[in-house]
Amino acid sequence: MDVRSSEQTEPVVEHNGTCPVWWFYKEKELKKATMGGYVELISEFEIKPGASLDPHSHHTLEFYYVISGRGMMTIGGEERQVGPGDLITIPPDVVHSIKPLGHVPIRSLAVGIGLKDSV
Repeated sequence: MDVRSSEQTEPVVEHNGTCPVWWFYKEKELKKATMGGYVELISEFEIKPGASLDPHSHHTLEFYYVISGRGMMTIGGEERQVGPGDLITIPPDVVHSIKPLGHVPIRSLAVGIGLKDSV
């Protein structure tokens, strides 16, 4: 499971020293994987304690960025705890779900990149 955390990444000061940047993927690192694709979705979502996101899959390369709360992410049967500052990479056509841990909702940003063959 590919989870990249701003908590475990050293920032690089850029833009003439005016802005620390925590790189999850460096410029053009995803170019080959997304060439000819398109941004399919960008959303923010919240799952309340005791609930879980219905297991599902998309024909997209999808990313969740955890804004608040802690949760258990499941991708292709593999589980991992995630929290604020984590970027989760979800491969195309892989069943995934997330559920909050504890008594606080988990809130995330979701971005989906449509693939060239699904245009």
